[in-house]
Amino acid sequence: MLAVIFSFSKRGGLLNAAIGRFLAGIGCEAKCCTMPKFAGVCEGLTAVDDYKVVCAEYFNKADALIFIGASGIAVRAIAPYVKSKTTDPAVLVIDECANFVISLLSGHIGGANGLARQIAAAIKAVPVVTTATDVNKLFAVDEWAARRGMVIESMQAAKDFAAALVAGKTAGLCSDYTIKGALPSGVELAGSGETGMAVTTCKNKKPFNTTVVLMPKILHLGIGCRRNTPLEKIENFVLAEMEKHGFDMRCVKSIASVDLKKDEAGLLAFAAKHNVPVKFYTAAELQQAKGDFTPSAFVKSIAGVDNVCERSAVLASGGCLKLRKTAHDGVTLAVAEEPLIIDF
Repeated sequence: MLAVIFSFSKRGGLLNAAIGRFLAGIGCEAKCCTMPKFAGVCEGLTAVDDYKVVCAEYFNKADALIFIGASGIAVRAIAPYVKSKTTDPAVLVIDECANFVISLLSGHIGGANGLARQIAAAIKAVPVVTTATDVNKLFAVDEWAARRGMVIESMQAAKDFAAALVAGKTAGLCSDYTIKGALPSGVELAGSGETGMAVTTCKNKKPFNTTVVLMPKILHLGIGCRRNTPLEKIENFVLAEMEKHGFDMRCVKSIASVDLKKDEAGLLAFAAKHNVPVKFYTAAELQQAKGDFTPSAFVKSIAGVDNVCERSAVLASGGCLKLRKTAHDGVTLAVAEEPLIIDF
């Protein structure tokens, strides 16, 4: 995590450096910025001529922006760049006497609420969190999903889910995966109802009238193709198959294939376009995959193993097949899913 901290006074500079040391101690990178005349207050401070320029530079780069000073300073600095709770960084405001740590922006998905509590505990301040689910001590579906790297299919549905809990209503939970432990207060297992959440990789699964579809990033695509298959052909086939079976590309954690394809331009371009890492396995490694796979004598004569797409998907996932080998015009695809246990 990268945090950029701004301070505007001598006392603020001392607090700035202290918070920077705390964040470094828990494995975070901290850039501690202050006005040039206060940069010499202590070690670890960086002089900046215009904090607004630095704020503009890091708003879309940093995970958190922390302002030590008046809330108005922070509000005016970030105002031109605020876009969405799904993409904005966490923004915190702390008074220079370290009395309060205010979660100002992106409390749930951006993690500002949790970070405010962490820093407040470290500097012996009071965390100020104003989100409705938190002040009512209720389950925050967007925060829970964000911590687990899940995709929230509709932020409006998440908002409606939270509103139902705040109103004292019960929300349902439908999960494709094993649930461990107790459910959050106000949430019960259900297959239908007015409001609820569905944990699934199928974006079309909406058992409730208002369904928050939470999609875990646990799918792994095994892809094979003829030599020099262009990006467009691979993409058209893979996306069509994913749509056909209700899978969302945002759930894809990796693409896998045989090492003979490590220089396959179309495959590499497809992975890069969709920002998904690629893994390559040797024929010997693929042969060690556990499961029942679709054999092909032709594939074995080329790759040295009887199946590429299914075996590579299973190896990458450490789980089991969700979609067996499907093929079209020289491209093969299989989808595997890594194991997942839901724990609140």
